[in-house]
Amino acid sequence: MRPVDVHAVERVKHGWAHKLGIILFVVVCFEVGVFLLIFPWTQQWDGNSLANLIPGLRDYWSSSYFRGAWSGLGLLNIYISIGELMRLRRPSGPPADRLAA
Repeated sequence: MRPVDVHAVERVKHGWAHKLGIILFVVVCFEVGVFLLIFPWTQQWDGNSLANLIPGLRDYWSSSYFRGAWSGLGLLNIYISIGELMRLRRPSGPPADRLAA
């Protein structure tokens, strides 16, 4: 196997459409995350017609554990959006330590 010249590898250049798609994904993911983080703790959560449709579901719907699970999904969405934003800011291309192997 021949060695790879690190300086000979060109970085992948992403176009404006790719960057715009990532930015839109970050914005939507962040907004959904904030919604899921806050909405289960509002009064509108209790007035949901789905919770009133099935009486046995009402106990689970108003449980703090169930609401916390939805808020946890919101935090996960916020984390993913911040991670994608940081990935967009990094220079693209293969890492240098993989090229040496």
